[in-house]
Amino acid sequence: MKSSRRLQDLKAFVFILPFLALYVIFTVLPIFKGIQMSFYKWTLIKQLNFVGLSNYKKMLADSQFWEALWNTTYFVMLSTPTMMLLALGLAVLANRVSRLRTFYRGVYFLPYILSVSVVSYLGMYVFQPYRGFMNGVLHLFGVQQEIFWLDTPQTAWIAVTVMTLWWTVGLNMVLYLSAMQDIPDELYEAARLDGATEKQLFWKITLPLLKPISKVILLLQIIASYKVFAQIYFMTGGGPGTATRPIIQYIYEEGFKNNNLGYATTMSYALFIILLVLSLIQLKVTRTKGGTS
Repeated sequence: MKSSRRLQDLKAFVFILPFLALYVIFTVLPIFKGIQMSFYKWTLIKQLNFVGLSNYKKMLADSQFWEALWNTTYFVMLSTPTMMLLALGLAVLANRVSRLRTFYRGVYFLPYILSVSVVSYLGMYVFQPYRGFMNGVLHLFGVQQEIFWLDTPQTAWIAVTVMTLWWTVGLNMVLYLSAMQDIPDELYEAARLDGATEKQLFWKITLPLLKPISKVILLLQIIASYKVFAQIYFMTGGGPGTATRPIIQYIYEEGFKNNNLGYATTMSYALFIILLVLSLIQLKVTRTKGGTS
């Protein structure tokens, strides 16, 4: 019996061995290599001298690092709650019984299939002055003053956030929609027999039963927002000045423009630790509430 079990385990290991080898080569080894790089002066061409904790000390004293980290955190605070509310609202609309329900779902999800470069250049067109779509709409409502959306920090953040929401809200909407369709119809039917209104059905049944998927979306959205880079890089270049430069862009500039991969790697692991801590806190809070409920 034991020999048969071991034979089955061996066969299973043979099947997963190719994936395991690729995972170790392209995921595990780079992690340890990156840790090594953070303790060295390392250029794009070769490894230089060992510097110990100098890169970490430099990072803690680097005002540009803290500014980029704050910019990223600010984007997370702007985008995450707005994304969740918008995705929930679209999911409610897409879940309504209607002949155009399939059309609505497709329209809401369609932008998500676009590449970030396409979305960014669309954003540049929408928010450009004089000929841009957004200023054109404002002109129709009597706002004649030309707004340079991408030239001031406040409006640049609005432009980037709006384009990011338009681009990615479809995925979160689908997650909410899938969770809504898993709610048994019997719960709604029983509540309607008791005289519940549609508003009460939403607040007393739908919303509480969406808490598990909301926690998942919250975690995924925070992680995705902390990794923001391309749309900001294309639309504003991190400007005006460095007012919208996220941490990923600063890491990229240090590593590939300033030829300092060791320091860039150090900041990458700082971001990794931040995301890890946030994920652990989220899981801890979720488990604690689940255990006490």
